[in-house]
Amino acid sequence: MRSICGIWKFSFLFAVVAALLAFAVPALAAPDINRVAFEGNSKVKADTLQEQVRSRAHTPFNPQLAETDVARLMEVYRRSGRAAAKVSYRTVELPNGRVDLVFTIVEGDKTGVKEIRFIGNEVYSTRRLVGMMQTTEMNFLSFIKTSDVYDPDRIAADLELIRRFYLKNGYADFRVISSDVQFDPSVGGYIITITVNEGPQYHVSSVSVESHLPDVNGAALNDLLRLAPGDVYNGDAVEKTVEALTREIARKGYAFTQARPRGERNPADQTVAIQFLLEEGPRVYIERINIRGNTRTRDYVIRREFDIGEGDAYNRVLIDRAERRLNGLGYFKKVKVTNEPGSAPDRVILNVDVEDQPTGNFGISGGYSTNQGFIAEVSVSESNFMGRGQAVRLSVQAGQIARGVTFSFTEPYFLDQRIAAGFDVFVRRQDAYSYSIYSSTSLGGTVRFGIPITDELSFSPHYSAYQTTISIPNDSKRPYNDCLAPVFGYTPGFSPFYPAPSLLVNCQSNGEASLAIKGSQGTLVTSLVGYSLNYSTIDNFKNPHNGWLASFNQDAAGVGGGARYLRTTGDIRYFREIPYVDDVVGIVRLQGGDLSTFGGYKARIQDNFNLGPSLVRGFAPGGIGPRDSNILTSLTNNRGNSLGGSNYVGGSLEVQFPIWGLPKDLGLRGALFADAGSLWNFSGRTNYANNLPTIPGVTCLAPYLDGVFGQGSCVLPKANGFNVRSSVGASVLWNSPMGPIRFDYAVVTSKAKEDITQNFRFSGGTNF
Repeated sequence: MRSICGIWKFSFLFAVVAALLAFAVPALAAPDINRVAFEGNSKVKADTLQEQVRSRAHTPFNPQLAETDVARLMEVYRRSGRAAAKVSYRTVELPNGRVDLVFTIVEGDKTGVKEIRFIGNEVYSTRRLVGMMQTTEMNFLSFIKTSDVYDPDRIAADLELIRRFYLKNGYADFRVISSDVQFDPSVGGYIITITVNEGPQYHVSSVSVESHLPDVNGAALNDLLRLAPGDVYNGDAVEKTVEALTREIARKGYAFTQARPRGERNPADQTVAIQFLLEEGPRVYIERINIRGNTRTRDYVIRREFDIGEGDAYNRVLIDRAERRLNGLGYFKKVKVTNEPGSAPDRVILNVDVEDQPTGNFGISGGYSTNQGFIAEVSVSESNFMGRGQAVRLSVQAGQIARGVTFSFTEPYFLDQRIAAGFDVFVRRQDAYSYSIYSSTSLGGTVRFGIPITDELSFSPHYSAYQTTISIPNDSKRPYNDCLAPVFGYTPGFSPFYPAPSLLVNCQSNGEASLAIKGSQGTLVTSLVGYSLNYSTIDNFKNPHNGWLASFNQDAAGVGGGARYLRTTGDIRYFREIPYVDDVVGIVRLQGGDLSTFGGYKARIQDNFNLGPSLVRGFAPGGIGPRDSNILTSLTNNRGNSLGGSNYVGGSLEVQFPIWGLPKDLGLRGALFADAGSLWNFSGRTNYANNLPTIPGVTCLAPYLDGVFGQGSCVLPKANGFNVRSSVGASVLWNSPMGPIRFDYAVVTSKAKEDITQNFRFSGGTNF
């Protein structure tokens, strides 16, 4: 009975406490968030901030979560270069137990990287190493750049770039000892101190392949080696050799083979003996490849960068190669490939974590060149179209002289092979100007392919068909055809206010197009097939310091259309950093071309090579090579009649160097150059006598005997032989945030009498 009473008392007490709690809890419950708001932010959009906070509308307010959100918002501002930003929160009470959560932000000034210091570097200067980094120091251009914002991920990538640079140049012992980042309030930015140990530079004493595999002779694989005795040790070459050996052995059926480099250093003579060991690795298969984080790029675009797939033998070399390829696509902010155990001891799962980044671009560019005057271009491009990895570009160009529209499309994996395929469609118009007294309109397209042969060599076949229309202006402002079509009231002899034509005053004295140009008037359809061989070993496409860059091109016109010719061109450039001088690069360039016609076809003006400053600086566009030597044209100094040539050759020596005293990321460099070259052999039609009788041994029947002192019936090319033109000069190159700009000033040291010089040349543009 007593126990029953005790139970009853306890139950009663519990009921009372429960009732009190039921009454008290609504009064103590956290209010609901009506909305999350931001105030004081102008540099970072509210949508971006909203994505970072975890507090949400229509959920209970949690002070601890709000404090966490404050820390997350501070991190957003720190990564955007405003480490001094201050963030706090407050709540605004509303009826019905609700509140507004308001984050108050004081953004402060930009706090970027004030200084990057290197300690321990002796071979390469701090200026050179800082110049290699994506991270830059703050300067007067900071208001338009973001590369000076401190980003730990970017710093890590920069350190890897520097490490690979040293390994590529023979410093096999190089290592980064420490990387210290401190925010200094007194200077309003970060001070980054990087301590390195360079070590000595090594040369290769020997290199060999040792095979531990049956039926595989290591010496037979020596052709795959990218290093030879006497070479400077090159970490990239070692890596590429490992990849080549791995692929070759896998083709022979050894799927689990590992190619492992082993180097034996000799510190006494600073050499290293490199041996590549081929041996069986553990028999592990890829169970699954997980693609994670891609919100836009399609899975197959990522998977096709792997040379191995699910069910294949696990190979770390090929996986690392795929990771580098994915990073090089430009589609992702970051790429990371990790492993985890599979469902069995011999199974492994690959996790590919990526983060998409914007790949579209809208550009407005404008500029001025001494060749074409003012130029403007609007372009829209997308390098990852609809997440398929395809590249699309539409551009519209307008200028004082040239106008045009171009549309391009490229599929990088044609027929699921590592073959790029694409097409271009274009229409272009160029008006007559001081160096070209005819107008041309081109309309056509190109189908092209890109086939990689090796990492350095590619083969690119193409087919092009286009229609070119040549016209000659003929009015009182540009009377370039009034010998055949007189302009009344302007051409001498065709107005009562003008005297009768004479030897010095006639239809040519006001400027006249050559018969070669007149013979090219009208429309010509060109249909051609061709190819390009491109070879590159340069270390950096934007700012090369070492390596070769070469191209060989051939086009055969005659697959339909009216033109019949074989055009061959070649261009070789060699870049070499000058030893013992910091950031000074020597450049040697050789170029040449040949145009050969067949089937009785005579080359027209638009077929020939018309060259000037692209061959020898210091000359005007079309200022080099054969010209019409019509005597009246010569007397009146009308030199707009460049005929072009069928052959050209040229060479150039250039030294580029930093402009000392200026910050590296300003992008200013200087250059000294010497050019030499020649354009010769006009092989077009010269006799325009039509059906008039000819005299044996006489080029044309009646030159210069037109009734009004016209042109006669023939073209007599002058400066048609091999005459070397040369020049020396200096340049200023500016890789500005608004686009590349170059100023050249050249002094001509040798030329032909008929050539046209142009000492100063400027070209540049803006992207914004």
